[in-house]
Amino acid sequence: MSVMRRSVLTLFARMDILYLMNGKQALDRALAEVSNSLRFLAANGWRGFDCSSQTLAKLANWGQGLQLFIETLEDIRIDLGDCQRCRLSQGRNRIVFGDGNPLAKLVFIGEGPGFEEDQQGKPFVGAAGQLLSRIIEAIKLTRSQVYICNIIKCRPPENRNPEPDEIKTCSPFLERQIAAIQPDLICALGTFAAQTLLKTATPISRLRGRFHEYKGIKVLPTYHPAYLLRNPDKKRDVWADMKMLMKEYRYED
Repeated sequence: MSVMRRSVLTLFARMDILYLMNGKQALDRALAEVSNSLRFLAANGWRGFDCSSQTLAKLANWGQGLQLFIETLEDIRIDLGDCQRCRLSQGRNRIVFGDGNPLAKLVFIGEGPGFEEDQQGKPFVGAAGQLLSRIIEAIKLTRSQVYICNIIKCRPPENRNPEPDEIKTCSPFLERQIAAIQPDLICALGTFAAQTLLKTATPISRLRGRFHEYKGIKVLPTYHPAYLLRNPDKKRDVWADMKMLMKEYRYED
């Protein structure tokens, strides 16, 4: 399937799914996403659309909800492309999409790439990533069994906090990743991951320690590994959170 055809099918599938799930508000958001994607395609030289029988069949069935195009992580990565949708693209070395099991029951979501992640194109490979690996091992899992990604896909300059408009631009790709994986559990690492998923301004210190919900998925916020490197006294709190996560995770499946 060509990149253009895949992109067109993905656009209409996204509208289809979001309208069925959440009604007008979600459709408005989907239309905004379609507009952004069309602008991206135009900026990269695309002119016109693929009118193949496959694409026309998709249009004929749009809205029926019975033949939805199910995205994979590969589809989403292709749609992301060499992303230039926000200012972070100007200073990044590599896009850090995500890594791990595409069928994971547990997804860890952090804030954004750091220096090492930007160099290697993989999430959580620096000092904080090494600590996360030890945390995952402590809950009797491996990195290959879970999926790891971030709210934003590109490193902010000097590792600054992501800006609201950057999160708004990038977070739809995260939402699509979650929809493709369909995990049972999400562990939100740090303030930005937790607040973005839960759509709240509540501090991480008040969010952690209990489960929340994101589109029917249980979400457990906890401190970011990078924060633990600066505040090792908080490791006890994180371990308490991880024990809750272990209790919820069905190891026999």
